[in-house]
Amino acid sequence: MKLAWWSRETKPAGADRRRLLQTLSAMLGGGALAAFVSPAAAKDDLPPPKRALTGRNAAGKSVFKSFDVTTKVVHIESSPGLTFYELYRTEGIPKITGLEPDPMLDGTIAFPGPGGTMFRLITYPPRRAEGWKPPPGVTLESALKELNDKVPGMGDVMERGAPGMHTSDTIDYGIVVRGEMTLELDDGEKIHVRQGDTIVQNGTRHRWRNPLTEPCLMAFISVGGTRV
Repeated sequence: MKLAWWSRETKPAGADRRRLLQTLSAMLGGGALAAFVSPAAAKDDLPPPKRALTGRNAAGKSVFKSFDVTTKVVHIESSPGLTFYELYRTEGIPKITGLEPDPMLDGTIAFPGPGGTMFRLITYPPRRAEGWKPPPGVTLESALKELNDKVPGMGDVMERGAPGMHTSDTIDYGIVVRGEMTLELDDGEKIHVRQGDTIVQNGTRHRWRNPLTEPCLMAFISVGGTRV
């Protein structure tokens, strides 16, 4: 859907430009919903997290199938520093044989269907520097398209009229692994979460912001549900 305030191919000016900056600064990407920053400021000094994937061998013994960075790492170019480490996903009731192939070899999705699960880590870039401008050619729609292309369905849940706000039909368990984040809900109330803090999102409308000048690493496990 094309926004009326961004229907021209020319660069926005005045209020339109300020609105674009506000939207881009609050748009994800988990989740992601973090401030956009310049590539230099967004340099991520966190080493890529490794994933130990277990299974069984032909004799039925438990073995490590891999211990390395996940096969699905998603970098969002329109938001330098925003990275999704897509770790594992299931749909419905898993059949546990230990012989299953790595599901991330088939790509990723934004959120699982009812009964499914999604396990991911997200590195959020620091808050943008004062006076920062969007990368050349980046618009709200192009940023959302990139998000949808790389994490199918993620851009669809982002609200155009309320930058950063989004809702999914999931229960989300979130853990701050490193850094700090601010979580805002419908009533405007905000909480500040730090390393070791946890969040349970009961399918609620919310947005994230990184208040610091360093990246934040968060872990999320989403469980698909049915909204009633």
